[in-house]
Amino acid sequence: MHFRCVLLLVSGLLSLRATAQRPTVGPVPDSSLVTAAAAPLRPTSTVSRQALRFLARPATLRVAVPLTLIGVAWLSSQDNMLRRAKIEFQQGTREAFPTFNTRLDDYTRHVPLAAAYALQVAGVKGERGVVPFTLMYLVAHQLNMGVTSNLKRLCREQRPDIATDYSSFPSSHTSAAFMTATLLHEQYGKVNPWISVGGYAVATATGAMRVLHNRHWITDVVAGAGIGFLSAEAVWRLYPAMTRLLPDKLAHKLLLVPTYAPGGALGITMVMRQ
Repeated sequence: MHFRCVLLLVSGLLSLRATAQRPTVGPVPDSSLVTAAAAPLRPTSTVSRQALRFLARPATLRVAVPLTLIGVAWLSSQDNMLRRAKIEFQQGTREAFPTFNTRLDDYTRHVPLAAAYALQVAGVKGERGVVPFTLMYLVAHQLNMGVTSNLKRLCREQRPDIATDYSSFPSSHTSAAFMTATLLHEQYGKVNPWISVGGYAVATATGAMRVLHNRHWITDVVAGAGIGFLSAEAVWRLYPAMTRLLPDKLAHKLLLVPTYAPGGALGITMVMRQ
């Protein structure tokens, strides 16, 4: 049922073709009038520049690196050197931060998404409109949660804090945080690279808190980051193809309507006009 709902949401992307704005051609401004203040801020630190340079790399590398990290993290669930290393890392973390206890990571995973909508409200123009961005988030969320939950069920990795809980690998908090951070980067990274840096910093902090709180192994967090990144990238890159799936006449009839359920649950319904 969830998969069918995702397909319906994807098809709703085509309604955007009916409302897409055509670019207007205006007079070309004199280059002498362009001030330095108009240029976006550029990260000055070496780490920031290297991170953003990786995000601009070809798709092959951007897929290969996260997949490699996920694979290495999964290997740590076997009885090998990687497993012993992650256990030692966890023990060292607990010794260094024995009293660490917070629920902040339950909220920081949503911060990049909230920032994206806050920028929309503030009038900052992103790569795509609010409706397509929302649809892409919904599809990416379903994809990310589907992959994460199924891996939890298949891998059955024991959590470091609860011996009877076998849902440690991968970290769903981290995958959600990196999924929203990647969408934020794609939407506003070209406007100002510091937005991307901030989004990924929050996502990284979310993963770190999961380890410090002893809810996850470091490998769970690494795998979650890779899954979240790939989920968002897949939906973002496939979006242009999704908009061409249905005929124009059908696309004009599709509407997305927000729905509310008892208990405060929010949702979205697709309606076809006659």
